[in-house]
Amino acid sequence: MLESFQSSSCIPVSCPLELNVKLKAKVGDPLPKPEDYRCLIGKLNFLTHTRPDINFAVQHLSHFLQFPCVPHMQAALHVLRYLKGTSDYGIFFNSSPDLSLQVFCGSDWASCADSRRSVSGLCIFLGGSLISWKSKKQHIISLSSVEAEYKAMSKAAAEVTWISRLLGDFGVSCSSLVPLFCDNQAALHIARNHVFHERNKHIELDCHFVRHKLGEGLLSLHHVSSSSQIVDLLTKALSGPAHYFHLRKLGVLSPSNLRGLLEWAQWV
Repeated sequence: MLESFQSSSCIPVSCPLELNVKLKAKVGDPLPKPEDYRCLIGKLNFLTHTRPDINFAVQHLSHFLQFPCVPHMQAALHVLRYLKGTSDYGIFFNSSPDLSLQVFCGSDWASCADSRRSVSGLCIFLGGSLISWKSKKQHIISLSSVEAEYKAMSKAAAEVTWISRLLGDFGVSCSSLVPLFCDNQAALHIARNHVFHERNKHIELDCHFVRHKLGEGLLSLHHVSSSSQIVDLLTKALSGPAHYFHLRKLGVLSPSNLRGLLEWAQWV
């Protein structure tokens, strides 16, 4: 891929997206060959099946496929520079016999500069190993960060429901409650409280799916500090130190990083 886009000799960078660059639609000169941009994004999208660390960047850049401009192509080539420096990275699967599930979810409120829609992110661990992740722009504008977080919780509840059923088909039963971690206390309160209030009655009924799963005994809700919210990697651009901190917690590692991984597995 690097050779296809004349990036074999590029200088590696520490993050998929530059922290302070805000991309917008139709800003900058249009690309003379927009098909090159679409081809690159398509290849990067294929990589997201094994590289969750570029999932947010590719999701963000995919919104400019219809009318790509020079700044969008520069940002996509920046992802290639990141991949050059992390070409040996992959998802680590530990040998733990534990088959319990854990879910982390979060959002970045009104982060889209064009539509002001929020971005949801989720990741699911099986026995401490990452098995599912998503970074996706929400379909409807959220009126508050609490609403955006609550919508992200609902999507996470739906995903873990499907995975639980899939494990059941394989003969693996999830006898204990699946912990779902969120860093927004107000969203957790809405999920636990079945009373509709004036300030949250506008939230779509399908978002209350998480309440249904709580009642079924599938989920238990837990608060996680913002500094430990690993889903931030799937909802926003991060600085180099923060990016690699969360990357390690997700279990996306280089073979040279495997030393001391037993301590990490116990943390997750």
